[in-house]
Amino acid sequence: MIVITGATGNLGQHVIASLLTSVPAASIIAAVRDPARAANLAALGVQVRQADYNDGASLDAAFKGATKILLISSSEVGQRAQQHQNVIDAARRAGVALLAYTSVLRADTSPLGLAAEHVITEAAIRASSLPYAFLRNGWYLENHTEHLAPVLEHGVVLGAAQNGRFSSAARADYAAAAAAVLTAAQPQTVYELAGDQGFTLAEYAAEVARQSGKAIVYKDLPQADFKAALVGVGVPEGFADLLADSDAGAARGGLEDNGKQLSALIGRPTTSLLEAVKAALAK
Repeated sequence: MIVITGATGNLGQHVIASLLTSVPAASIIAAVRDPARAANLAALGVQVRQADYNDGASLDAAFKGATKILLISSSEVGQRAQQHQNVIDAARRAGVALLAYTSVLRADTSPLGLAAEHVITEAAIRASSLPYAFLRNGWYLENHTEHLAPVLEHGVVLGAAQNGRFSSAARADYAAAAAAVLTAAQPQTVYELAGDQGFTLAEYAAEVARQSGKAIVYKDLPQADFKAALVGVGVPEGFADLLADSDAGAARGGLEDNGKQLSALIGRPTTSLLEAVKAALAK
């Protein structure tokens, strides 16, 4: 029995889709805060169980009979350390054979502020004595391509990454890696996962321009100015701070990786920037 937490999220949905290619649906548990949002998973034969990262009793019920758990990191930045600890404690009570966790690329040395809670979680998992696997995911291509509308409207990509490179991959790539780890007989304990080919934001802007036929340029801003620009278009301040900090971290090499562990794990090249932009423009 394999449990996927946060299963109605973008990554969770992809992980379950990947698992279904090799694992019977009845052996997959989708642990979700709101089961009503998981009707599509239930229709596939996946077990849907209610679970809240803040509710230990719900986690115990969701993990009953589980042998492996994928803890997809919470989206509630600032609350994640305790939420993840609750999951770890419930996994320990369930006596699972593997606790996999979606962390961030090179969490222990990352310059990104968002790495802090991942470092705390990794330490807690190690302290639990459970067998574990850290899926240290790099940036998602969708972090770039899901926000093309304003780029196409205004002809500019804003950022604070300077010439830093993003070794980004698609959510589906990272999900396939998670499924591979969850079904492996003897997984590694740490995976540094990133796309095969990195790119700068200037190169991203050039690719969008090439495919759209529009004049698109990259405008690099100081970190504080980039955050202010995001807030100015309605991005919540906390999330804007995270995005600006992440760009600044990318400028220092925090989101570049050339190890190609991801493509080796999934047995195919990762999704390219060209493919990601093409798919986004087609929507």
